[in-house]
Amino acid sequence: MSQKPFVTGLRHGIPIGLGYLSVAFAFGIQSVQAGLSPLQALLISMTNVTSAGQLAGIELIAAGTALTEMALTQLTINLRYALMSISLSQKLDGSMGTLQRLIFAFCNTDEIFAVASAQPGMLCKQYCYGLMIVPWVGWSLGTVLGAAAGSLLPVFFRTALGIAIYGMFLAIILPPSRKSRAVRTVVLIAAALAIAFRYVPGLSQVPPGYAIICCAVAAACAGAALFPVEDKEEVDAP
Repeated sequence: MSQKPFVTGLRHGIPIGLGYLSVAFAFGIQSVQAGLSPLQALLISMTNVTSAGQLAGIELIAAGTALTEMALTQLTINLRYALMSISLSQKLDGSMGTLQRLIFAFCNTDEIFAVASAQPGMLCKQYCYGLMIVPWVGWSLGTVLGAAAGSLLPVFFRTALGIAIYGMFLAIILPPSRKSRAVRTVVLIAAALAIAFRYVPGLSQVPPGYAIICCAVAAACAGAALFPVEDKEEVDAP
């Protein structure tokens, strides 16, 4: 770790922040198309920092869903962050008290978790704060720029830019899907269920929030049943 851990964290967070800037731009456009104001879109990004959760959230807001449905949907989508935070807590040194851990957990995204986990040794609060600042600013700035552009650009241009966030999701799932049959199977199951909830009579009447929950839980259960993780003791046994 550098003698100036905060500066090191800032440097490590710059690539993440630049990536978030473009993705959040697409989210800002989607928010305006869903009927939100630029200020509302900005506040959502500043207080959430979750691409999949926010995209699902604005769709639920546009559909006028109940708060209970929205809360359960966000819990299902973002539950992985709790697991990542628990894992990363083992690398935090004594300078990370309860308040500092809560602050860092707020911005512990997939990319920040990956960078932080790859660092040698323990992590201090200066490094963690430096690592999270640039991505948070990039995510918030990209959102407000996209929302402002969504209010000014022609419809066809907004539509073209709006699909960029789906390109990010494809970029996330395609590489591991090509390498792992388990991941590929779970992704295909989730996609098939999502299509069924969209077009199959009866299923298409299920509120979108609960449809997301059903798809996520069913695909995860199918993956656990089809590709169980072998117990280490069983693997090492003669």
